[in-house]
Amino acid sequence: MIELAGVSKIYNGIEALKNINLKVERGEILTILGPNGSGKTTLLKILGALEMPTEGFILSNGVRVDEGNAEETRRTTTLVFQRAVLLRGTVRDNVAYGLRIRNLAGPEIEKRVKAALSLVGLEDLADRPSKGLSGGEQQRCSLARALVLECNLLLLDEPTANLDPESMIIIKQVIKRLSERGVTIVLATHDLKQAQELSERILLLDGGEIVESGRPDDLFLGQSSDMARFTRSENFFSGESRVLEGVARINIGGGVEIHGALSRGGPVNIHVRPEDIIVSNERIVSSARNNLLGSIFRIEDHNSIIRIKVDVGVVFTVQITRRSFEEMGLNVGQEVYLTFKASSVMLL
Repeated sequence: MIELAGVSKIYNGIEALKNINLKVERGEILTILGPNGSGKTTLLKILGALEMPTEGFILSNGVRVDEGNAEETRRTTTLVFQRAVLLRGTVRDNVAYGLRIRNLAGPEIEKRVKAALSLVGLEDLADRPSKGLSGGEQQRCSLARALVLECNLLLLDEPTANLDPESMIIIKQVIKRLSERGVTIVLATHDLKQAQELSERILLLDGGEIVESGRPDDLFLGQSSDMARFTRSENFFSGESRVLEGVARINIGGGVEIHGALSRGGPVNIHVRPEDIIVSNERIVSSARNNLLGSIFRIEDHNSIIRIKVDVGVVFTVQITRRSFEEMGLNVGQEVYLTFKASSVMLL
């Protein structure tokens, strides 16, 4: 459906993408996996013809895309960004906006808007002002605004990052249902669990280059050095598991044992998403099985998101919002507690 041939993209002398060769097949779910700054968003923009390559070219249905005909590709493609930007007015107004620009008839607009809002679980909020929505509801509204256009190619940039559990589940369900309808979906994420659950094929992007490509099971079970290095940077651990009373106790080294909702004993590879870990200044009393005390040794600023490296005997990466970071007054060298559920421990 879309092909990139020898594509490179340079911004202000910095090469964001390097010699990308990629074919996206019609109807597949392709995940671009990689750390922050690896070029995932730039690659999505190129696939959607929102930006042109510095070198190389794009083929859409076999036709070479340039500035003269890029609009044809854009009309059949929608990119949903990580941070939803909504217009003034109601949820219904936002979702209908693109259809009104295309001069569709009123009954057709109403039909499509109703279907899209139902799909993302916002039909009861159609008349609510968009600015009053929660973060997860805003992202679902943004997705509905894309769905009403009935495009052939849907591009999603970190579609479930920092969402509430309900919104996360709904968006995953929408992705699966759209794929069943034949919509081609390319999503960019650094979330290993999401990549494994949703993808038919995964690309690992690092430093603007495709360093791995394959089916999820092949990449995760037979890890190359590139995939292993990426997963280790995102709470990937190897350890020895022993199952007691239905819960796995996993020794991951450094004097650290974590509990997972797993049934496998012996050597295991596991992963915990940074988003699933709660950071607190004091120990939290809850049903969560894992509560670890450690020291912050690195803080990474990614605009609205802060990523923190915490040494608890082994190093965990956690992700919180800027607001939470500022409210807690976190600093390098500070001791914090990391809390996460046994169900958050994913077996690879």
